[in-house]
Amino acid sequence: MTLFDGLKLSFSVLRANKIRSFLTSLGIIIGIAAVIIIMSVGAGAQSLIINQLNSVGTNLVGVLPGASDENGPPASVFGIVVTTLKYEDALAIKKQIPNVIAVSSYNSGVGTVNYQNNSVDVNFTGVMSDYPNVEDTQIFLGRFFSAEEEKESPREVVLGYQVYQDLFGSDNPLGKRVKIKKESLEVIGVMKERGTAGFQNQDDIVLIPVSTAQKIILGVDHVNYIRIKVNSTDNIDRATEDIRFLLRDRHNIRIDGTDDFSVRNTKDAIDTLLTITNALKFFLAAIAAISLIVGGVGVMNIMLAAVSERVREIGLRKAVGARRFHIIVQFVLETMAITLIGGIIGIILGFLISAIIAFVANYLDYKWDFVVSFSSIVLGTGVAAVIGLVFGIYPAQRAAKLDPIEALRYE
Repeated sequence: MTLFDGLKLSFSVLRANKIRSFLTSLGIIIGIAAVIIIMSVGAGAQSLIINQLNSVGTNLVGVLPGASDENGPPASVFGIVVTTLKYEDALAIKKQIPNVIAVSSYNSGVGTVNYQNNSVDVNFTGVMSDYPNVEDTQIFLGRFFSAEEEKESPREVVLGYQVYQDLFGSDNPLGKRVKIKKESLEVIGVMKERGTAGFQNQDDIVLIPVSTAQKIILGVDHVNYIRIKVNSTDNIDRATEDIRFLLRDRHNIRIDGTDDFSVRNTKDAIDTLLTITNALKFFLAAIAAISLIVGGVGVMNIMLAAVSERVREIGLRKAVGARRFHIIVQFVLETMAITLIGGIIGIILGFLISAIIAFVANYLDYKWDFVVSFSSIVLGTGVAAVIGLVFGIYPAQRAAKLDPIEALRYE
């Protein structure tokens, strides 16, 4: 009997028992589909994170107050107030570090902005005049405050596009005065609509000069963080080291002392996130693959039942000359056919569900890439074939061991 004859006979047996064959392969279908979906969703979520970081900029360096090691963030990330970073540090970075094209310090707070009978709860941020260059954004109406104004604590404010819409609608806001924490500020500009970047709504913000935020609104003399834009991603590592050495010198930190700040860049952040998300993606896929083992056990049980049902057939085939090897090949081929068909259906199902998830995510305005890798399809097909081979051997051996005379007498 040739391999083609064996496959032909296997599919004829499967067609004769369509419902049982489908139910037998159901565990394989679900397992393969789960692996495909998890790999695709993991890649899509990874693309969402990377796209968000890229929307902020890949040539940015961030400085946070407080020390941290290479494996963890500084304490300021967890809401602990650290006052080691100053506005003057940002000025020094802009003046002394090569390849730096824009710098802004940030002081953030939460409050209500009032205009006449309208009010909006917003995040207000004290920034420097380089903010539009650092964040790669533009003014929609009016102007941004100048470098001279940021030092003089002017009572001026630039509104995010959504805040402008909520407070003024179609009215011209320029020259109007709004209140933040009982302080009256003049609207001098409106930022261009940006949407979400870095997982934050960039239109639901209010920008004020850093000196105004520190002295008038918040009453502090430190900054929450500093963001630096470098002229090229090729120079970002050099700029990161230069900034670290400059701040150590400014903060009088000895050679063997611990930094009271942390310098990170988006390139390192992307590499770290890729490592973490890849590990998580494959870990979840491995968990989903456990269901394939359960499905394989189910296939083996059904094939053992099939051996019991086909004892007379096996005896007849052996009586007319079929050898033990032929019986083993026949049942292994039937098992592999079931698992391969289940694997193909699972791949198609996983592909469709992954496409639906990506479509919904993009419909909700998330930058989600639809990714079904060739490796996941090959993995799914290969695993299905291996399961068919492994879990088909035992039933095949049981069938091959049957004595033809006893088999023919079997009722």
